[in-house]
Amino acid sequence: MTLPAPVKRTPLHRRIIDCAGYEREDGLWEIEGRLTDTKDYGFRNEWRGTIEPGVPLHDMLVRLTLDDEMTIVDIAVEMAATPFAICGAIAPDFGKLKGVRIVSGWNLRLVSLFGGRAGCTHVVELLGRMGTVAWQTIPAGRSRREALAQGEEPQATQWRGEGRPFYLNGCHAWASNGPLVEKVLPEYYEDPDNPGDRK
Repeated sequence: MTLPAPVKRTPLHRRIIDCAGYEREDGLWEIEGRLTDTKDYGFRNEWRGTIEPGVPLHDMLVRLTLDDEMTIVDIAVEMAATPFAICGAIAPDFGKLKGVRIVSGWNLRLVSLFGGRAGCTHVVELLGRMGTVAWQTIPAGRSRREALAQGEEPQATQWRGEGRPFYLNGCHAWASNGPLVEKVLPEYYEDPDNPGDRK
């Protein structure tokens, strides 16, 4: 499946955000992210001179180290390419995230700590996406770890946490009154014909 064919156009700008999650041998987790901005044309930059097509204007790299409870125990920020010499001076300030948990409201927390003059919009945007990747990595990774320890085969939709799954009602597919929840998490299924009632 593809998008409809576009009208004739000229490429100008590309932003790539790439994130990956890892399980460390010491039981912690790492989320690495990179944001790059490039132009399809050369342009003059007062600090760097001419920036050629495809050369990053922004190249931001972040590594978060987290525990099982999604608490940040360490962070590394590298600004490999920036439009201004002063940009990199803010990188150490992101150390304020040590001890912060990635929970509901993560993006708002980022803005409260690093919004406006207190941060870098590109690193904040990248950290927002990394929070999502942490949720894709750690709960499933913990479930995988526990399943393997019990000699079971890991399952992508296996919920081993306590209480209501965090992703329930987070999207159309995981609606508590939908067929997926009825099949995979029947204890949380809500009959659409009797709202509020569970099987």
